Parts: sequence; structure tokens; C-alpha cells
Amino acid sequence: MMRLRVMMATALVSWLGAASAADPAYRAVTDARLAAPEPHNWLMTRGDYGSLGYSPLDQITVANVATLKPEWTFSTGVSEAHQAPPIVNDGVMFITTPRNQVIAIDASTGNQLWRYARELPADLFQLHPTNRGVALYGDLVLLATLDAYLVALDARTGEVKWEQQVEDYLSGYYMTLAPLVAEGRVMVGVSGGEFGVRGFVQAFDATTGEPAWKTFTVPGPGEPGHDSWPGNTWQRGGVPVWVTGSYDADAKLAYWGTGNAGPWIGDERKGDNLYATSVIALDVASGAIRAHHQYHWHDVWDWDEVAAPLLLDLERDGKPTKALVHAGRDGYLWWLERKQGSIGFVDAKPYVQQNVYTGIDPQTGRPSYDEARIPRAGARTEFCPSIWGGKDWPPAAYSPQTGLLYIPANENLCGAITGEPAKYRPGELYMGVPLTKLEVNPTPAAKDHIGELQAWDLKTRERVWKVDFKSHNWGPVLATGGGLVFAGGTNDRYFRAFDAKTGKLLWQQRTNSGVVGMPASYEVDGRQYIAVQSGWGVDAQRKQDFLDKAFKTRTQVPQGGVLWVFAVPE
Repeated sequence: MMRLRVMMATALVSWLGAASAADPAYRAVTDARLAAPEPHNWLMTRGDYGSLGYSPLDQITVANVATLKPEWTFSTGVSEAHQAPPIVNDGVMFITTPRNQVIAIDASTGNQLWRYARELPADLFQLHPTNRGVALYGDLVLLATLDAYLVALDARTGEVKWEQQVEDYLSGYYMTLAPLVAEGRVMVGVSGGEFGVRGFVQAFDATTGEPAWKTFTVPGPGEPGHDSWPGNTWQRGGVPVWVTGSYDADAKLAYWGTGNAGPWIGDERKGDNLYATSVIALDVASGAIRAHHQYHWHDVWDWDEVAAPLLLDLERDGKPTKALVHAGRDGYLWWLERKQGSIGFVDAKPYVQQNVYTGIDPQTGRPSYDEARIPRAGARTEFCPSIWGGKDWPPAAYSPQTGLLYIPANENLCGAITGEPAKYRPGELYMGVPLTKLEVNPTPAAKDHIGELQAWDLKTRERVWKVDFKSHNWGPVLATGGGLVFAGGTNDRYFRAFDAKTGKLLWQQRTNSGVVGMPASYEVDGRQYIAVQSGWGVDAQRKQDFLDKAFKTRTQVPQGGVLWVFAVPE
């Protein structure tokens, strides 16, 4: 079956014109280039290892952004959520689509160079038919697939160079994240936290695909933290890793956010349940867990904390500090410190309404809970924010120019869960919560607005401005050296530019669908472009369905993926 899928995918690449693909002078992507990416390129999902979502390019500015026009568009021919950023290496762009297509495009003209389409198994069952981008290394384009394979494509032709099975999709494993490459290793994490999997991060040789190490996020017998899982609950404890991590090149540590413990209802898995809903620091050479911080212990709210932590150098008490900043799904903004062999707690503040935590330990950052807000089997439990949190996976951005963090937030939304005992069957949902017993409950203030774009000063730890949207917000954020912040995410299909200092709306463009893709900026022949995929679906649509049910409305957002590329007129 594996060989058949490879043959079919390779045949499709050739049929779509790989022979006339990229310039033979395609420049290899090295460890040195990834550690210090050129401003005119966008070599990884968030632009750099720190996951800042920032481009220093400044040709498009506060003064001229009002003249920004579509330069070209590219229709992918695929529906569902287009969440991947355009990855650009010296004028060659790579995008991914739902169902694991990879398209190489001339970044200045929009001409397709080649297309790879994976032949997925007919019996594949997973909850999120999407993909969040590729990684580049050497002359390879690296893709993590829904059927749990890591695939290496030739960057010039799209032909499969090698592939490695990461796990068995029939057991509930799948992958949606972009791989992370560092020090010659390509790392991936798995989705499947609702299927009773045991989560992990695995590394492979980025050139050959040979396995290097595998680190489970649910500790087994003899491993630190195993006693936080009673009995055999560790065997199917969830804790997926489904968003690309960040990397500290000096410390040689990769920082990964982790997801929910499984099943959702935690009656049978007492304890903290390490390393669920945490940030973990992995040694890239060995895979060893060198440090961790658990944002909230014994997760029963499905508050995955998988969003990549931002790695920043900030001042604390007048001294430079290696910071780790995370806008949590739990509705708190976390300031942490990266230390040698540990992660220290600095501060945490709610950025949206939160009624579960009754306090945060000032030394450890451990929250205490309101017992009435802890979901259990046989009961209906209300809590704020909802299961989609103050912010789900869409990444925040940080501008070194302004010192502000920009958060795509959702306010005025609470939720409820009615739990039941969970029964495990391989490859089936293992949640302890029937999908029909999930609720999203807008507060009275939600009639005014739900979505927000917030800006926080990371020195003063105070919010300095916010913009409200009637719609909920599912928009990844891009900050630029031109003093701008770009974001979509609303159901009205607009992609917008704001003044990074004030939040003033400066420009907007209506697109074909809702924008849930990660924006990027790049430059070709001295001209700056802003690029983003528009294509609504997956959890953005599911959340909209819940809201329509609550409001007794009907919101229709057209589907279908289109890549939009903008520039100011020459």
C-alpha cells in the first residue's frame, strides 16, 4: 500500500508539470540559514526559530498600506481549512492544503511549478483534515501527513525522495503540524488526543529520514512524572503535540507545547497528568526532556496548550532575561524564564474572562481551581472560557519594533461539558464527552462582540489596545517592520492591516473565504509582498456552528482555498 501511494503521488507530480519546475540554482536551506534567516525569505512557519511571526521588511508601511492591492491569486482547488503559511526560499514558494497537497509556486508571478498530492487511505478517520505547512532543509521539502508519515520531496521537482512511517493511523494517530528542523534533525509531533493515543515528539535525520529519537509526552514506568498517571492510564493518556515548536539555537533546546490529557473527563486519571497542557524543553541531540512547565494540571477542559511559545530576550528587573511567552488557551497570558535545566515562572494574567482559576501560586505558577468548575462524569459543568479557549492554536505575533505582543483572542464565550464514563476502542473517539453534550455559551456581552485583536506591552505586562470584532476570531497574526499588524480570522472574509502602535484599522481586503491561514511576508527583486491563504473550515466552522445554535442564526462562509498575494503598486 505504501509503495502504491508513493507511485500515485509521484505520477501526479509529473502529470502536473514537475519537469518545468524550479530554477536548478535553487539554494539549499542550511542549519546556518535557519538560525539566521534572511529578511527577504520566510523559511519556516513563523519566520524564525523564536516563533515571533515578525518580518523586518519595511517597504509596506503605515503611510502606504492603504494602496495595497492583490498582485496575484492562486486557487488550490481544495476545500476545508487552509491554515498553512506560504514558505519562501529565494523566490520559490511552497504552500500546503488540506488532504496533504504541496504546491510549489513562482513567488513573483504565481505560476505553478509543481504539485504533490498524497493518496490517503480510504479508511482514514481524523478530526482535523488540514495541514499547517512544510519545513525546508537542504534540497528537501518536508511534510507531515494525515496518515502519520513524514515525507521528503525534492524541492525542484516535487518527487518523493524518502518517507518514514511515524505511527499507525488505524490507532488514531495523525499529523497536521509543520515539521521543525534544527541541527540536521527533523522533528514532528502527533495529533490524536481524542482517540486514546500516547503522544510523542519524534526526530529523524533530516537528510536520510533515519529515526534518531522518540520522546513520549506521557511518561511510562520508571520515567519522571509517571506517578502522575494512576494505574495504566498512561498507556492512552493523550497529550498530543500538533503545532510546530520553537527552538533555542544557543541552548540546543526545542520548546514544544502539549495538548489535552485523555480522556477529557478525568475521573479515572487522578493527579497532575504530566506532561499534558505544558511546555517541554527537548534536547535536540538526544530527545531528553530537560525542563517543563505545566500551565494547568489535570486538564479536563480540553485547553490544549500546543501553540508554540515565543522565545524572546526581555528585561526583568533591569536585567536581560531569556523569556518564554505564551497566550494560553486557558485564557491566561504566561511569562516564563528559560533557565539552564529549568523553566521559571515569572507572571500570569488573564487576557479574557476566566472563572476556573481561584489563584496562581506566585512562586511556581501552579493554579488552584474552583471545584464547581471541574467537569466530571454524570454532571453538567459550566466554565469560562469555552473549550476553544481565549485563543486556540492560531499564533500570536511579537514586534521587536514596538515591544508589543499581538493576540488573536475570543472574549465573552463560556462553555459547558456533560461528562460520562469513557470506553476505549482502538481508532474510535475516547473523550468521555459525547459531541452532542458540548456547549458554547455566549455571555450577554457577546451580542456586542466576541473576537478581539489585543496588543500587550511585554515590559509592563499590561494591555495597551484592542480591536473588537462582531465575529469570533480565528486569525493568525503577522507583524512587520513597516509598523503593521496583519490578521484575518473573522467570518466576514476580510484580511486586515492595523497600525501596530495604536490598533487603528488602515486597510482591508475581502477574500473568497474566511482567512485562517498564517500570513507571511517576503521580497523578490526588491519588492515586498504579503501572502496568506484564505479558506474556512475545521474548528473555525465548528465553532461558528455552535455560535449559530446559541444565537439562533445561520452564518454561511464560502469554502475553497485561494492564496492571496498583495503588494503596493510599483
